[in-house]
Amino acid sequence: MKLLFAEDTKDLNRAVTALLEHEKYEVDSVFDGEEALERINSSGYDGIILDIMMPKMDGMEVLKELRKRHILTPVLLLTAKAEIDDRVAGLDAGADDYLPKPFAMKELLARVRSMTRRHHMYDAESMNYGDIKIDPEKLELSSNNSIRLSVKEFELMQTLITNNDMALSTEILLERLWANEESAVSDTVWLYISYLKGKLASVGSRIRIEGERGGSFKLIQ
Repeated sequence: MKLLFAEDTKDLNRAVTALLEHEKYEVDSVFDGEEALERINSSGYDGIILDIMMPKMDGMEVLKELRKRHILTPVLLLTAKAEIDDRVAGLDAGADDYLPKPFAMKELLARVRSMTRRHHMYDAESMNYGDIKIDPEKLELSSNNSIRLSVKEFELMQTLITNNDMALSTEILLERLWANEESAVSDTVWLYISYLKGKLASVGSRIRIEGERGGSFKLIQ
C-alpha cells in the first residue's frame, strides 16, 4: 500500500513515517501543501494523510483541489483543531476521516487500515504482457526496473492486460473499476491512465497505452 503523508512538524512527520513504514506501507512524506499536491498530481496513492495547518497551502485547500480534479483517493485529515465545525468542514470538503491531535499511534494505524482496506481480491498469479509484469502481492509493475502501484493503478493495469486484444472505453472502465464511487467521472479514468503512462516510462518499458482523454484505451507493444 502506498501512502502520502503531509505534515509540517518535522519530528511528528518522521515518527509517523517510520511507524507506517514499519507496518509495511510505502510512504512519501512531505512538509507543505504545495508539495503534497505536486506528488498527488504525479502519482497514485492508496491513501492520503493531510495535516490541515501547513505552510504554502493548507490541508483543506489541498483536499478541495484534489476533489475538484476528480482524484478520489481516501483522505484522512489531521489537525490540532477539535471543534465540531472544523470536523464537519473537512468531511464536507471530501475527507473520508478526521483525527484530532494529539492522537495515539495505534488509533492512527487503525484509521489508516480502515481507509485503505482493499475491496477486491486479485488473481494469485503474476501477469505478463510484452516486456512488463505485474505482481499482485507486491503491487509492482516491472520491466527493466520496478515501481510500486497503488491499488487502483494495479486494477487498471490488470484490466488493460486482461483485455489487451481490445480497446476499452472510458465508460467501461468507469463501470468496472469505479462502480461504487459516485464522484468518479471520465477525467478520473484519464488521471489514472496518465499515472500508468508515466510509470511505464519510468520502468523503461516499450509498452504504451493508446487512447485520448474521454475515449478508449488499449495496450500497444
